[in-house]
Amino acid sequence: MNVRIDETDRKILAELQRDASQSLDDIAKNVGSSKTPVWNRIRKLREAGVIGQQTVMLDAEALGFEACFFVLIRTSEHEAAWQAKFLKALQDRPEVQEAHRLAGDIDYILKVRVTNARAYDAFYQALISEVRVHNVTALLSMEQIKSTVALPL
Repeated sequence: MNVRIDETDRKILAELQRDASQSLDDIAKNVGSSKTPVWNRIRKLREAGVIGQQTVMLDAEALGFEACFFVLIRTSEHEAAWQAKFLKALQDRPEVQEAHRLAGDIDYILKVRVTNARAYDAFYQALISEVRVHNVTALLSMEQIKSTVALPL
């Protein structure tokens, strides 16, 4: 569905990105509108697929997930059956927060969040026992500099 987004829609989206738990009254006040038109716009944006799943951001370290690895995967396999098996293996592992297929020398990059290096090794061993990969390089993030899911509206 093609939807036109005007400046008021952008303001509403920015407010929702900042804090989706705020009340409709607060959103309306912050964008300079009233409650009913704001609700109608939010509903329209949801129906159009502009607004997706709403969730909550958890603090990984506070929950004991202190290690974040970026995993670079090269494969010599490019058949549909291998890809389906690989994608299922990634979908089945909650440690994988993000997975991207890349252009260039590396085929895939994963963002894997685990409690420690031992937990990463268990993840790695399970993955390579399930799907064949040519080369895996794991990079441990020493410090998260920036993390956001907000789009630059």
